[in-house]
Order: sequence, then C-alpha cells, then structure tokens
Amino acid sequence: QVQLVESGGGLVQAGGSLTLACAASGGTFGSYVMGWFRQAPGKEREFVAIINWRSDATSYHGSVQGRFTISRDNAKNTVALQMNSLKPEDTAIYYCAAAAIWSRSPNSYDYWGQGTQVTVSS
Repeated sequence: QVQLVESGGGLVQAGGSLTLACAASGGTFGSYVMGWFRQAPGKEREFVAIINWRSDATSYHGSVQGRFTISRDNAKNTVALQMNSLKPEDTAIYYCAAAAIWSRSPNSYDYWGQGTQVTVSS
C-alpha cells in the first residue's frame, strides 16, 4: 500500500511558476511509474505528465509540453512537477498517482494522493 501526499499548490498569476511535490510512503516507490493528473470543475480527470522508475522516460500532455517538467527522487520517495508559464486554463486540482505500468489512463493507477489546488489568475 502506497500513501501519496501532494503539496505546493496555490494561487499564481498567469505567466508565473509553481512547483508541486508528492511524497510517497508505505511501499516500494522506486518500482512504480508516477503520474500527475488534474481535474478542473465540471471536467474529467486528465493526464498531465508521467515518469518511469529510472527517470529516463517522460511524457506530457500536449497542452503542457515545454512548460511543465516532471522529475522524481527515488532516494527521497518524491516526485515533483515544475510548472512554468502558467495559464488560467491550468487551473485545476492536481493529483499525483502511482501505477505498475506505463499508462496515461487514470484507470491504470492504483494509488492517488488527495490533490492540491492550483489557481492561475488572468
């Protein structure tokens, strides 16, 4: 069983930056693929970014490519999402999640954090 706790959300102006962090405990963190997802009001949860266990493979949703960077530190059991050039449409609750397989589908993820709110003002 893996427990995930996100932090780092907040209110930021358009064009600004935020770094989200996710701390994992209770499992073999290094064996999991880690993903970030987000959910805006009235919308379905969507994929944002994914990183494999060795950090040699990442993938991003097209809308954040070039602006967001996912990283992980297996020694510290953490995964981060650096978000630059934020836009109002990035406003959502952001979740980190752990999966046993490489997948962009939230249905493939076994463990989820509680989420952290990111609000980007125009």
